[in-house]
Amino acid sequence: MNFKFIFSCLFLFFAEICNGQTSELPIIPAPANVVRGKGSFAVTTRTEIVYSNEQSRKKASILADYFKKNYNLKLALKKKREDSEINTINFVWEDRPEAEKEAYLLSVKPGLISISGDDAGLFYGLQTLLQMMSSKDGKVSIACAEIVDKPRYPFRGIMQDVGYHIYPISFIKSQIEMLAKYKMNVYHWHLTEDHGWRIEIKKYPRLTSVGAYRASSPVSHYTDSLSGNDHLGYGGFYTQDEIKDVVAFAAERHVAVIPEIELPGHSLAALAAYPELACGDSPGPFKVAEQWGIYEDVYCAGKEQTFKFLQDVLTEVIDLFPATYIHIGGDECPKVKWKDCKYCQKRIQDNKLEDEFELQSYFVKRIEKFVNSKGKKIIGWDEILEGGLAPNATVMSWRNIEEGVKAARQGHDVVMAPMSHLYFDFIQGKRELEPLAIGWGYNTLPRVYAYDPTPGELTSEQKKHIIGVEAPIWTEHMDTHRKVEYMLYPRLMALSEVAWTQPERKDSISFFEQRLPVHLAQLDKTSRIYRVPEPIGILDTTYFGNEFKLELKAPVAGASIYYNFEGQDARETDFLYEKPIHIILHKGEKRQVKAIVVTPSGKRSLNTSALFINP
Repeated sequence: MNFKFIFSCLFLFFAEICNGQTSELPIIPAPANVVRGKGSFAVTTRTEIVYSNEQSRKKASILADYFKKNYNLKLALKKKREDSEINTINFVWEDRPEAEKEAYLLSVKPGLISISGDDAGLFYGLQTLLQMMSSKDGKVSIACAEIVDKPRYPFRGIMQDVGYHIYPISFIKSQIEMLAKYKMNVYHWHLTEDHGWRIEIKKYPRLTSVGAYRASSPVSHYTDSLSGNDHLGYGGFYTQDEIKDVVAFAAERHVAVIPEIELPGHSLAALAAYPELACGDSPGPFKVAEQWGIYEDVYCAGKEQTFKFLQDVLTEVIDLFPATYIHIGGDECPKVKWKDCKYCQKRIQDNKLEDEFELQSYFVKRIEKFVNSKGKKIIGWDEILEGGLAPNATVMSWRNIEEGVKAARQGHDVVMAPMSHLYFDFIQGKRELEPLAIGWGYNTLPRVYAYDPTPGELTSEQKKHIIGVEAPIWTEHMDTHRKVEYMLYPRLMALSEVAWTQPERKDSISFFEQRLPVHLAQLDKTSRIYRVPEPIGILDTTYFGNEFKLELKAPVAGASIYYNFEGQDARETDFLYEKPIHIILHKGEKRQVKAIVVTPSGKRSLNTSALFINP
């Protein structure tokens, strides 16, 4: 029997993703509704930027600065009059109802641009406008379109751990800038861990003088005999002034910074500084953790001084962070020390608690009551469900999707962050070719894009409790900020479309083949590191037949694809892909194709290796 296979990128690369309708505009995340118009708006030195009030003036100023910095265009900025004028870009602030918060309208016509919305809506409309701009021969234009847009979820974020490894403030700001560009609005900052306390608390200076530094760090390697410790001191922390600076920087970009102060577990760094907070009469001494993992020494739930300490810490934290939520951790808390602690057992007896799980529930509820008294809400990892949870608490579902379903059915608001789809510390390709990462999970770019945070088994009323989505970035194996960038981009772009765009508007072909390549080409011109996707249209697998036609596409606009048949990794010395690759095999013949993407800046994808067999 004669077989002929024509492999297109639509079939090979995105088989797990449902396809929708495409849009030619390179906007990420895809807007709710787009109607393309004819022509474009030409930006000239006579173009004026017009604002309606003080709130809209700030957004208008951002655009004016953008034109000056990127195109050397100094455009006039002025207060709006009654009539709409030709050759103007108008920012119109509107007070929106709760259901329309962050929504915006963007109208681009040949002689007039208008963006309307509340404060956040104007900002997001501006981000869309910036993505629509094109420049050719020094002339700037914006394609005509009518866009009506609003987010699917109110909570759209990433979690950046700095407990295992700490990164400079400049990098934190760089991440926040990228979040804002893609309409993400939460930066969850994981500031305390067994391996380091990263936030200055003035009332307890030993938290940073002792708890912020460890004597040694693990050297990770897939070969156990080559793993070990570096025997070098490591640490650091953020001052309160630095934190205030980051929070203000984020607020200008409509990103809320949510701090995480781990309790009752993951607290060894705090116990190293203040050992009396552990179980027993004379606990300690402790040292900041020097091996990755979970530690049995945790805050004592039976001592009043534990709660006094945590309330003092949280008071300073709350004063620094204006966000609605305070994340209290609550995950991976061993109960071994509590079982043997007379103070914890007395607490269980006095409060008629069933066991140590209910003791943790008591701990969390007591902290929640204090946080609520300060006008804030708590959010915690899904273990806070164990033993019962106060109704005001929000659950961050990480262990699996089912924990989020359970929380929503109990009436709790839920942020979905399942490691099965959204842990960005999980590997993205062949383990032997990727930077070392967590050993048990793969979350590829298409897998992230395909994820739907709202479980289908929930009722329509329960689905309302799924308020958002978050991608955690744990950093045991990310000792440089460049590796964090590699793990974050371009998965962040996929996440933004998951968080913002309604499922029926998501379009895998448009995203991977049309829009993402444009954004990666822009990213390629910056100093940021990102993972270059493999060539579209070929996979690491085996295909059977006698004739094949490989139609490849570059995942980065302007990038080149090189390929060979010799079994060595493809490189620039090999064939340059310019037309479909035609492979003919006689009976019993085999052929291997290796292909690689090389971007304009010289960044390279991993090699893709496909084997073709005529059996």
